[in-house]
Amino acid sequence: MNHIIRIATALALTLSVATGALAAGAAAISGEVKKIDEGAGKITLKHGPAKSLGMDEPMTMVYRVKDAAMLKQVKVGDKVTFEAEEAASGYTVTKMEKAK
Repeated sequence: MNHIIRIATALALTLSVATGALAAGAAAISGEVKKIDEGAGKITLKHGPAKSLGMDEPMTMVYRVKDAAMLKQVKVGDKVTFEAEEAASGYTVTKMEKAK
């Protein structure tokens, strides 16, 4: 009986980790930097569908950035992957890195 419980626990843990990894991957959005406005703390990104934000179509949007230092790590034309969240004041990029 203990053997069955251990197997069931290991299976549940594996499923939980896999589900979390899939959810994290779904939040990443691929895009291209079109404009950077350091003074306003904003970035314009042309991106594909952003399922995590409820956007099914590709578009170009202006986003605020959570940390202004993100704007110094990219330049216009860079391909990036990013995560964003919706707030009352608009959409904010919470994480961004150059695409590999």
